Order: sequence, then structure tokens, then C-alpha cells
Amino acid sequence: MQAVIETGGKQYIVSPGMKLKVEKLPEQKKDEVIFNQVLLFTADDGKVVTDPTELSSVKVKAKVISEGKNKKILVFKRKSKKDYKKAFGHRQFYSLVEILEIEIAAP
Repeated sequence: MQAVIETGGKQYIVSPGMKLKVEKLPEQKKDEVIFNQVLLFTADDGKVVTDPTELSSVKVKAKVISEGKNKKILVFKRKSKKDYKKAFGHRQFYSLVEILEIEIAAP
């Protein structure tokens, strides 16, 4: 069973038991999160669901394991012939979540 979810402006392929880093969520450590924005669902029997009306009943439950900051990204700006140089870094916050289950509500 797999699903494609959208969170933080990015899309992730998830399955139960999987751990992944997503953009920082407002939930605290050990809280449960429900991802409602499911874009695609694949059942164990091979059935693929892409219809938005059917996908509205699919929910992905996850648990926040930890929070942190990613590795630093170095940004360097330069303009030729103007003697302009600027370097700075950025560390994005993330939440590490574990996918608990993919839930399908009965129609």
C-alpha cells in the first residue's frame, strides 16, 4: 500500500513504517499528524486511485519523531565588473515523521 502526499509544497511517496523528513510541522514531538492531501493511492492488489472524489476518503496517519535543522546550504551572489560579492547560509527546519498507516474510509 502506497500513497503520494503533499506537504510543505513538496510531494512524497509514502508507505506504512517509512520515516521521512518534511518541512517543519506545527505539531510537537510525539504528536500524531494526519495528511489529508493525498494525490494518488495504490492498494495492495494493484488498484490505483487518482480520482479526487475517491481520494478525499484516504488519510495518511503519521507520528512526529523529532525536529531539527538540515545541513547548511551556502548561497553566494556575485555581480561581474561591480565588485559585489555576498555569501550567506541557510538551514531549513524539518520534522522527522514516521508513517503509521494509510487509512481508507468506507464509502
